[in-house]
Amino acid sequence: MLPSNLAGDNNQMWPETEKTKELLSNVRGGDEDAVNRLLERHREALRRMVQMRLDRKIQRRVDVSDVIQDVMVEANRRLAEYVKNPAMSFHLWLRQIAKDRIIDAHRRHRVSAKRSVDREQQLAAPTGMDRSAVELAAQLRDPELTPAARATQKELAGQVEQALTQLNGQDCEIIVMRHYEQLSNQEVAEVLGLTEPAASMRYLRAVRRLRDMLVDESKSS
Repeated sequence: MLPSNLAGDNNQMWPETEKTKELLSNVRGGDEDAVNRLLERHREALRRMVQMRLDRKIQRRVDVSDVIQDVMVEANRRLAEYVKNPAMSFHLWLRQIAKDRIIDAHRRHRVSAKRSVDREQQLAAPTGMDRSAVELAAQLRDPELTPAARATQKELAGQVEQALTQLNGQDCEIIVMRHYEQLSNQEVAEVLGLTEPAASMRYLRAVRRLRDMLVDESKSS
């Protein structure tokens, strides 16, 4: 059995939806100030997403703020079209624009010939997100684990991040969306074009594979 808190949904990273719906309604009514407020309230979530998903080596050449600004400009340009036909939740639509910009950055700044940044898996394994990695590791390896010393926390985070890179692209992506981006199962299903039961099953399989990797690592160390 997986820990109950592992399969739970939370949405702390992205702004709550009711205020977003209100602002979208104002945008439809021609309120230009609502456009700015709508985009600005998602800036911090976008920053976190881009920072976790953009390769560390590429971040030495490309400023995260510049990527976010490009996303804002593109979203502003396409917003009128979106409000006429919102095919998905606003933050998921905005997230997709950001994801496309990250892929573009990876393609423009290849890390190495051996590690092709065109592969989806290169977009899926975040680094430098110690808190999310430590929490996930604790839940997978020992739900009752208390906060450890800083050195141990970094070790746990490194183990999770290393294991994520060894998962196949689909497994890695769905764990990143649920635990690092804090998307709900319903939102993941919407992004991936799956039914909610199918998304939940894919997530549970991915978590079991990740847990097995961490257990094997623990036994071998």
